[in-house]
Amino acid sequence: MTALPGETPGTGGTDTPQDAVSPPDEAGAQEPAADADPASDGAGAAEVVDPASTEAAEPDAGAEAEAANTEGATEAEGASSDAEGAGTDSDTEGAGTDAASAAPELSEAQAELAAQRELRERIEQRKAAKAAPIAAGAGLSGTAADLLAAVRAVESGEKTGSAFFASPTPAQAPRRPAPAAAQPPRTPAPQAAPAPQSASPEALDAVRAVLVEGGAPEALARPAVGALGEQAGELLRTDPWQLLAVPGVRPEQADGFARALLGADCGPDDGRRTAALVGWVLERAALQGHTALDAGDVRAALAERAVSDPDAAVREAVEEGVALLFQEGGDEEPEETEEDAEETDEGGLAPDADAPGEPVRILLGLDRYALAEESLADGLARLVNTCEKAADWAEAAAAAPSPSAAELIRTTAAAGLVAHSGGEAARAEPAALIAAARGLGLRAFGAAHSEDGRRRLSAATGDPDTAVTLAGLLSGAQGPGRDEDGALALDLLVVLDAPQLDVEGAAVLVEALADGARLVLSGDPGVLGSAGAGRVFADVLAARTCPQVVSRTPDPGPIGELVSGIGIGELNQVDAPGKEVVIVPVRDAGEAVHRTVQLVADSVPRAFSIPADETQVITVGHGGAAGTRVLNEALKQRLNPGPGRFGGFDPGDRVVHVPAPGRAVPGVVRSADAEGLHLDCGGVPVVVPQERVESSVRHGWALSAHQAAGMRWPATVVVLPGDAAQGLSRPWVYTAFGRGERHLSVVHGVDQALPHAVAQVPAQERTTRLRPLLEALPTPDAAS
Repeated sequence: MTALPGETPGTGGTDTPQDAVSPPDEAGAQEPAADADPASDGAGAAEVVDPASTEAAEPDAGAEAEAANTEGATEAEGASSDAEGAGTDSDTEGAGTDAASAAPELSEAQAELAAQRELRERIEQRKAAKAAPIAAGAGLSGTAADLLAAVRAVESGEKTGSAFFASPTPAQAPRRPAPAAAQPPRTPAPQAAPAPQSASPEALDAVRAVLVEGGAPEALARPAVGALGEQAGELLRTDPWQLLAVPGVRPEQADGFARALLGADCGPDDGRRTAALVGWVLERAALQGHTALDAGDVRAALAERAVSDPDAAVREAVEEGVALLFQEGGDEEPEETEEDAEETDEGGLAPDADAPGEPVRILLGLDRYALAEESLADGLARLVNTCEKAADWAEAAAAAPSPSAAELIRTTAAAGLVAHSGGEAARAEPAALIAAARGLGLRAFGAAHSEDGRRRLSAATGDPDTAVTLAGLLSGAQGPGRDEDGALALDLLVVLDAPQLDVEGAAVLVEALADGARLVLSGDPGVLGSAGAGRVFADVLAARTCPQVVSRTPDPGPIGELVSGIGIGELNQVDAPGKEVVIVPVRDAGEAVHRTVQLVADSVPRAFSIPADETQVITVGHGGAAGTRVLNEALKQRLNPGPGRFGGFDPGDRVVHVPAPGRAVPGVVRSADAEGLHLDCGGVPVVVPQERVESSVRHGWALSAHQAAGMRWPATVVVLPGDAAQGLSRPWVYTAFGRGERHLSVVHGVDQALPHAVAQVPAQERTTRLRPLLEALPTPDAAS
């Protein structure tokens, strides 16, 4: 019931997020059928990309991109709400109508405003509590808080990494508790993949008993304890819909489980059910990148799940703390006189309630994302306002290798936060900034999203010590370590691949930076966004709360020219005399798989002297007749056949390891023993325990574009079968086509869907609160 390891949240089948406006559990999502496309004969049919060379073909109107391709017992999305409604309405006919007759009915606007006033009171209480010094990171929760606590505990020497996950939550400490001594950089060593929190046998037995009684698979016992804690058995017995907290469980499955346990007491408007559904809808939205959802979308999703009064369900969920309510637009601090309040209490609208003004949007969000966004906004403002503004880096700027690099150096000298945007060639500018800052005696480092990005940054700066991965920096495995105050011991941090930053990771990073440190967020706005919730880089750019430097360095060569055109919505024919860009037309998915294997194993190595292990296949999704599963199976049979004796893997297999959601680390299988599966991930040995292999390791000859983001290979083969047309978008094509350094082959079976996606299918919008939070903060360095 869990998504494929490395699968982008919310994009199981197509690698493209679902529509934010539609309910997260859109019905009818199935793998589309393949379209037949014209093709040329033989391997020699490859030619330079020409979108005008293919005949126009109308995509199948009934085909939809696969929305959630999950493993195990998880059922397809299609028609699930109808089945659920039929199964619950009969038990509780007429449920939910008593509440409407018990009190005078309030309008939707009145109810929302009343809830908003209550929320503002709680916010004011939180603000008052913040008047005194607070512990660093106290505003975080969930994954962000756990990671921050783990880093501090390990850095201070109080606990080992394994001990932390089994220990109770530590008490709050003063701001940035200092370790006994500053931590020096650590040498990479064989590391074990993080294991899930251990569960006691008693807790597992209790959960298994409840699951069996409710007709649910016993295999859910361990993930249920991981999600709900040691008291999971008792919680599930009293509130069966808590099963929705287990990844992969769907509402109709939780309903069946609840009916088996509660019998006649189970109904569609049960408060336990509606509260769990609100949380589930918001969790699903987070998997698609949203940190909040419009309240209307939540109500619509509840209505599709047979909830008779979605408004009441939302209000109850807010009152119980399942979700937080936020207001966007209108007056930030609406003033209400006593007379207005009296008139409102009497049941009428307050004076001027119908007066025209800025539309008010009501959002619902989970507390951990709300607090992460607030903490991140406060942290970024702190960096903007505490750095030295009069630094003189003019001499370093004059020696910069390019005008854009010089501009970046000058801008960083006068600001604590800088946003830098550009393509692959523009990565030389942050490298020049790091070198210049080091020449001035500053502790400057660059953090990349992947190990491949770290190696490329090291080559650009000429100093391996200047480059780290973001995960390695935060864990202490790489980089400068911590200073005596517990902050990262650096003066300047450049984060490359900034679009891959999710809001919780960004909050942890900013919290770890000392007052006066400088932060540069650098990346390409055209690529796919982060796998986790949020759109940090895009929100920082849109809020314009810091200086922005746009690189004027174009990406070179035919691939750079092609990708640059895609970035502005144009799929142009490019001149590729050295066959840097090649298109291979195919008729169907079967031929696409055959051509892909032929390109990787024979054509590319022969024509460009690029071995097969340096060529990466990228396709739209994991499912389908030419998805990553099918392609990996075919490529393994050709390139490294074997019985799969180590949990389906053999020595020499290319794999992708997913140590945490949203992180896909390419590697190669070396061996296996009682400890687990031994991998070589970019020169770093990793041991994956046996029980984690199935859920966190998969073959990696073929990846999705989300998994490939932030990495580059000498050659790439992008596979576009006919059933992938609905999953294409401009950011997807931009990301996939830009992963090849020397050569790009496009296995093309989508006809005019490719130029249509580039020209008319922009980035999927994500609903977040970071931009208005940043715009509301006092930032004297804001760009005009």
